[in-house]
Amino acid sequence: MLTTNLSRKLRYGVVACAICFSPSGVAGPAEDTKDATKLYQQGKLDQALSKVNGALAQQPKDAQGRFLKGLILTELKKGADAIQVFTGLTEDYPELPEPYNNLAVLYAGQGNYDKAKAALELAIHTHPSYATAYENLGDIYAQLARRSYDKALQLDKANLTAQGKLSMVKDIFNLPKVATADAPKTAPVQVAVATKTEPVKATTAVATKPGNVALSGNATADVKATVEAWAKAWAAKDTAAYLGFYAPDFETPAGMTRAAWEAQRKERIEPKKAISVDVNIIKTSLQGNVATVVLRQIYRADAVKSDNTKTLRLVKTGDRWLINLERSGA
Repeated sequence: MLTTNLSRKLRYGVVACAICFSPSGVAGPAEDTKDATKLYQQGKLDQALSKVNGALAQQPKDAQGRFLKGLILTELKKGADAIQVFTGLTEDYPELPEPYNNLAVLYAGQGNYDKAKAALELAIHTHPSYATAYENLGDIYAQLARRSYDKALQLDKANLTAQGKLSMVKDIFNLPKVATADAPKTAPVQVAVATKTEPVKATTAVATKPGNVALSGNATADVKATVEAWAKAWAAKDTAAYLGFYAPDFETPAGMTRAAWEAQRKERIEPKKAISVDVNIIKTSLQGNVATVVLRQIYRADAVKSDNTKTLRLVKTGDRWLINLERSGA
């Protein structure tokens, strides 16, 4: 199984507390779920579990309540039960990436890296910009590499190349030996609470040139306008305008060239019958010509629905603000 240090490196996914999906797709968490969330954040896990079970007795298909239950069970070290909850969520709501990610962390905690890898790949397939899943997948690959290098040295102790690579991986995780069967210790998982703001309805096409928004001189307002226009271009399936909002030095997902990433985005956007992207900007921070925006994104396309927190980093380039980093989470 994973050692403590590596377990702490793997990150759990979270879902905003202000939304859930009932069987009809209507948002509306029960009061018991809200109370359970508060108890969970206070570390009162047994009480939180009792509350969320009460909520699920009334709304057994409530995705938010089930996700919260999975987090509580994880903190209570009831890994098998947590796996069962997150597996059920992937079956009922395959469009949500967070349950796949959390399954991967639990599988990794059991030392089952093949299952962890498969779950993370599904999370990324569902949500290609889910940075947490990419980071966790990198950690899984590193652990697999570490074991392979260790095996190579067992067979050939004079293999200096394997020694160097093994040393490098050990330095990353600060681990002196192969992972033991001790139960991993994980840092507390915080559930992200979305700030209640009026959503920006991204349902119309952008009338500007790709990536270009008329600037007012107020940096915060200009950044907000850029994010809104980006979402509108996405919803309108105007891929030229949408891709125009990304800076030349945009950090594409690991292993992808800019051209490959753009081609993938076109393949995921243009065939859709209809797309809706609602963004609620939670926080904007400025430091010179760099802006960081934390937002809640509600995405709907054909049968796919997702609700997650996202962070965008924009850099002022000439008379435009362009995105050079996009990741899930705050």
